[in-house]
Amino acid sequence: MSARPLRLDAVLVQAVIAGALSFAHLHDLAAAAGQDGWKAWAYPVSVDLLLVAAWRRLRTDGPSRLAWCWFLIALFASLGANVATAGFLDLANPPALLRLGIAGWPALAFLGGTLLAHSADHQIPDPPAPTPAPERAPVTNVELEPEPVPDPEPAPALTEEVPALLAAAPAAAPAVPAVLVDHARKVADEYRDRTGSPIDTDTLRARLGVPPHLADAIAAQLA
Repeated sequence: MSARPLRLDAVLVQAVIAGALSFAHLHDLAAAAGQDGWKAWAYPVSVDLLLVAAWRRLRTDGPSRLAWCWFLIALFASLGANVATAGFLDLANPPALLRLGIAGWPALAFLGGTLLAHSADHQIPDPPAPTPAPERAPVTNVELEPEPVPDPEPAPALTEEVPALLAAAPAAAPAVPAVLVDHARKVADEYRDRTGSPIDTDTLRARLGVPPHLADAIAAQLA
């Protein structure tokens, strides 16, 4: 794969010419303010590097007050040098304010470069994207058969047992079954709770539906 040939661009040529002129003006201004030798050449390098660093910060991280502040400071330094060397200042006798600005520029440029280089480490990271909840399997409608309810146990059928017991018992001394006595006792207790007096034989016979001689025998056991 062949490398792309370098083409001359009018904008690139204009940028190189403007940069060279700005570089020279900064050098001349620093030299006029008393910075001789390599120090006069270091000033334009410092201004241009700060300008490029601020512009790169704006392009990569987006607009911010820090980047715009140092971009304007570097731009003012470069533009001020261009204007000052155009004859507005007597470079043979530079004012004290210009000497003060040139002398304090290294510390100012060092502070700006440090902030632009390391302030991105303290940015608050973006919150992680929420994890989608796992999909639940669809619940199918299951028809549940109702549990069979057991039938209640029937109460002892007294009306069916009494005739058979009466037929088997002798007429002289009727034998009263225990289940009939228990039922008669419940009837007597209910009557006593309701009326406050013991149940009589006729009422007991009517409630139980038994013959008179059997009612007498039951009443005798309840007494």
